[in-house]
Amino acid sequence: MRGRTIKLSASRRLVGDLMRFSIGVPRVAVQRQMNLGPLLEARTMQTQPTRPSWTVLFLKGYALLAREIPELRRAYVKLPRPQLYEYPESVASIAHEREHEGERVVLLSLIKRPETRSIIELEALSIAARSLPVLEIKGFRRMLKFARLPAPLRWLMMWLGLNIGRQRPRFFGTFQLSVYSGLGAESLNPLTPLTTLLNYGPISKDGTVTVRIHYDHRVMDGANVARALERFEKILNDDVASEVKSLAQSEVVPNAAALGTAT
Repeated sequence: MRGRTIKLSASRRLVGDLMRFSIGVPRVAVQRQMNLGPLLEARTMQTQPTRPSWTVLFLKGYALLAREIPELRRAYVKLPRPQLYEYPESVASIAHEREHEGERVVLLSLIKRPETRSIIELEALSIAARSLPVLEIKGFRRMLKFARLPAPLRWLMMWLGLNIGRQRPRFFGTFQLSVYSGLGAESLNPLTPLTTLLNYGPISKDGTVTVRIHYDHRVMDGANVARALERFEKILNDDVASEVKSLAQSEVVPNAAALGTAT
């Protein structure tokens, strides 16, 4: 059967490159059924213009969790020899689906030190990454420019970026957050070259949700991740819920300039 060839776009090349380096990571998943009733109640108290997204709430909670648990801030690197490298703070990598050149594409935005940022600031950064024109966002523009380099050069630069400890967060982050729960679905086996990837399923009306941490087994073990998920549930229902309750009743305005401070 004769079909047609479709040239790989820059974004598809980026996904292919990430998968190239993700496949070699010995990844395991641990999940926990959580009841986020207190957080759900705090969120519903906010009016619609100022109500934070679930993505931002999970982002803030996971960043606080990583501040407490050093293993979540570690990475397996190969230079100058195979070893673990621990970072003093987190850099979140958030997956966004955007429309670019007539194609739905997935691009990653980086947010430095999310554990120190307010929910309002994180929400503004998230809105900007989802709504500003793709080429107006520095991180997206840089990624698409990188994707146009010859494949051998891209692969060399990515390998070095992932295996030089000090440089790794600058280009890739320390953890990734990728969810489809807004579409009523969830990913069971996502891939990433990072140490951990957080995702969760649809959130029920009573606040019940399945939360997963996909982790690099070279860096930590499953029992540590299981305990981390238990602590994560408490952080979401205590620390994050308390901050949501204290939010000022003011509209969150996307700030394009703020996005530049995240990359």
